[in-house]
Amino acid sequence: MANKKNTSDKNLTPDPANDVNLELDFEQALAELENLVNQMEGGELSLDQSLQAFERGVLLTRHCQAALEAAELKVQTLTGDGELVDLETGEVQGGASE
Repeated sequence: MANKKNTSDKNLTPDPANDVNLELDFEQALAELENLVNQMEGGELSLDQSLQAFERGVLLTRHCQAALEAAELKVQTLTGDGELVDLETGEVQGGASE
């Protein structure tokens, strides 16, 4: 089992590129995610590069999802009643309280 250590994958060492930069805002993370998707769809990446891109994409997706959830929570807090209101129709989303 000790022979498995970095035999052909020199990219198994911790890579800061695999951690979503905490300073990355939603738009930057989304743009990077779109870029990764385009690269993967282009078919020019090796298997290892594709796996790394997929891994990074998962982290970016989680980062974006967390940012969206935080924004939703902030909107709910600002509306004061904890309900989401569709800005176009004015209808309460997620069930009416009446």
